Amino acid sequence: MKVAIAQLSTSVDKKENLEKALEYIVKAKSSGADFVIVPEFYMALATPKTGVTPAQVAEPLDGPFVSALKDAARKNEIYVVCGTYESKPDDPNRAYNTTVFINRSGELIHSYRKTHLYDAFSFKESDTIIPGENPYKVVETEFGKIGLMVCYELRFPEIARQFALQEADILFVPAGWMAGPIKEDHWETLLRARAIENTMFVFGANLVGEGFTGRSVMVDPMGITIASGGEEETLITADVDLDRIRRVREKLPSVRDRRPEFYA
Repeated sequence: MKVAIAQLSTSVDKKENLEKALEYIVKAKSSGADFVIVPEFYMALATPKTGVTPAQVAEPLDGPFVSALKDAARKNEIYVVCGTYESKPDDPNRAYNTTVFINRSGELIHSYRKTHLYDAFSFKESDTIIPGENPYKVVETEFGKIGLMVCYELRFPEIARQFALQEADILFVPAGWMAGPIKEDHWETLLRARAIENTMFVFGANLVGEGFTGRSVMVDPMGITIASGGEEETLITADVDLDRIRRVREKLPSVRDRRPEFYA
């Protein structure tokens, strides 16, 4: 199995962003990747600084942006994971921060609305984003079970553990991790922690530019970094030894050894 992270910058121009995403999907396929992960809310840069709101750029999941990603996934026979803004017809001022998961046949097999919003470090995502209420469920693929969580949700270990209890092998984390004092350290530490405590592969796909830290990281079930990016746009790839999960869990059966009767 091979995974690619498209570490990209985004802009207020949805068409430009889409064209770049399609280009990187082709690059990922050319590298031999089975999956390509595009960061959180990649659809458009809708922040207070740009003056564009998520609701202004949001689309339904059958809109042109996601439809084009589905076509690209089908044509390239590759799984595509990408952050978007999903519209809600009865809320003209806010949108969902939604990540789509598309299979090799171009079918939307899962969409995840971010549940834990980034109301921290002087930012208030809840002003413009509707919190999701979807359950945390694994996506079953021929390569294994995959969990999906977004950015700030790395700070909530309960979410990753929900996937571990569903026997997830891999966790995808699209993000728009913002720069700030020791924030890069938090990003890498939390990705490694989620991998170690749940003995699963964790792939953190982050934005670059406009105050985002980049540093996308691929971590194995023992917490070892197997690939990482810097601060520029790039395609990061890694071959994934899925048997590594079994070998690590034999040595470190921490999920099996839980004592939930003490955790109430």
